[in-house]
Amino acid sequence: MASERENGAATSRPHQKALLVAAQARGTNNPWSLQDSLDELAALADTAGLEVVGRATQQVDAIHPATFIGKGKVEELRDLRYELAYDVAVFDDELSPRQMRNLEDALDVSVLDRTALILDIFAKHARTREGALQVELAQYEYRLPRLTRRWTHLSRQTVGGVGLRGPGETQLEVDRREIRRRITQLRSELEKVRAHRSLYRAQRKQEGLPVVAIVGYTNAGKSTLLNALSDAHVLAEDRLFATLDPTTRRIKLPGGTEVLLTDTVGFIQKLPTSLVAAFRATLEETAEADLLLHVVDVAHRNALQQAQTVE
Repeated sequence: MASERENGAATSRPHQKALLVAAQARGTNNPWSLQDSLDELAALADTAGLEVVGRATQQVDAIHPATFIGKGKVEELRDLRYELAYDVAVFDDELSPRQMRNLEDALDVSVLDRTALILDIFAKHARTREGALQVELAQYEYRLPRLTRRWTHLSRQTVGGVGLRGPGETQLEVDRREIRRRITQLRSELEKVRAHRSLYRAQRKQEGLPVVAIVGYTNAGKSTLLNALSDAHVLAEDRLFATLDPTTRRIKLPGGTEVLLTDTVGFIQKLPTSLVAAFRATLEETAEADLLLHVVDVAHRNALQQAQTVE
């Protein structure tokens, strides 16, 4: 087990200070090392606007059902509050509502997991109505089992803390029945979006233009490739999930053939199936494509693991 201070943190920014936490059961068949996975979590935290001030890792015989990490590690994280003055503990795996509740009680800080962080980034980057609907659905489905305890804790935070983007604080005050009603409404609206996309794909097929979908790990360079091939101006930043909504451009290949080229949301490891399901309407664009163009950042030290995640 290990804990360390994060070097080079941007302390000048008035951001929430985050401690990153990762644990792995011995013998786990995971191609990602704890440190590589934490590096990615740090990038997610930075994209979400958190200032990473430290990291803590632990190898365990088994993941603790009540606190995810062992009792001794929980005490160590509590002591680190005085040294690092962190506001939020961010775990590299999805926590159960019970684990999150117990950790918040023990640490007396906000506790987030990788899923909450990704949802926050999605909310920040959704630029279309469809994207906003998909993010809101995913957020409510994630928050529903955590609603009561998370609201009790988050109400003590300042407005705009990470984990609050998207549906506002007032939405978190409504009861479970209202949340379920909204989930049902969102699913209905997304079904209409799905039907519209299906009709649009049918019209495209009548034109006879092949559809090429650019897929790849998040921040692998998909949008940059689309811009280069189509002379478009799609947002291409060195950030995770800079592109959330699909973008389609008509391009002419060197041989004269015209195709439709679509940029899609990037993949990432440890993405929960529930989150993938919320983006079904978007992912169907990939499933219906005639050709998948897999973009891999071969300069990244985890290029092989990233490619395997996408495949």
